[in-house]
Amino acid sequence: MDSKDNELARQQQERRKRVSRIKTGIIMTIAIWIAISILAIVVLGIMVVKLNSRIYKLELQLNTAISSTVTGTESDDGDIASDEESSGAKTQAVVKQLESKDNVYHDGDTRKVYLTFDCIPGDNTGAILDALANCGVKATFFVTADTSGKYDDVYKRIVQDGHTIAMASYSNSYSKIYESTEAFTDDLTQISDYITNLTGIAPDIYRFPGGSMNQISNVDMVELVKILNSKHITYFDWNVNSGDTADNCSVDDIVNNVTSGIAKYDNSIVLLHDDSNRSTTAEAIEPLVESIKAQGAEILPIDNNTYKVQYIKSDTVG
Repeated sequence: MDSKDNELARQQQERRKRVSRIKTGIIMTIAIWIAISILAIVVLGIMVVKLNSRIYKLELQLNTAISSTVTGTESDDGDIASDEESSGAKTQAVVKQLESKDNVYHDGDTRKVYLTFDCIPGDNTGAILDALANCGVKATFFVTADTSGKYDDVYKRIVQDGHTIAMASYSNSYSKIYESTEAFTDDLTQISDYITNLTGIAPDIYRFPGGSMNQISNVDMVELVKILNSKHITYFDWNVNSGDTADNCSVDDIVNNVTSGIAKYDNSIVLLHDDSNRSTTAEAIEPLVESIKAQGAEILPIDNNTYKVQYIKSDTVG
């Protein structure tokens, strides 16, 4: 009897061990599966962030390329879009031309250069502000909203340092901003309120994401210019592209692109960016300012008296 009891006890003990091993195996399998899933989610998240950043850069490059194409292919007199109603009667002509004869540089003219920065705020905005302070010049910063609080001091410093703080949308999402006139108006109100509440300055300068010549908007850009006009907000495109969003763009490239561009105009609106992934633009500020001043140009922040560089001339929009 004892031997039978011992055998039964041994079998039960073996069974418990097998069950324990099976449980351990199941738990280990689940744990490994969870770890792999978490790792995959992290990797995919990083890939999505990088992809979104790349898409945004490509959008910037596409629209600045469009800007350059428009600049290079316009006739001397520019393009005039005259909409006609079904009756055949002409409405007010909307002028679309980035370059104008009255802004062409001639010997003896005074050059004015306006350094403008998009993609603000970013990780290098502080360095850009430091470089501008070292040079003793003022610029214009077209900002979007960062509600994390990380850059609150940057927004305030832009104003405190005497630069112009201007609007470049709240969401910085082309698909949202240009979905409809209502979406654009909502975004415009949000960024205006955001800047005002944070800095005490009510902004009245704007830049369309991608410029007024962008090919992304679902809405006729003329309609959006009408909205700005109704709110007494002045928008600015650019006529000199630094090219600082291009891959492998160097400090020398930025300086050369800008100095060659401003040679053509009495009033140059220069497009620059804060790319958080690289500090090239910040590093280019001091040699760029030196090169601009060597041409006898004055560097100024944009205000309401600044010559309006616009593809869609706002004063021809009803």
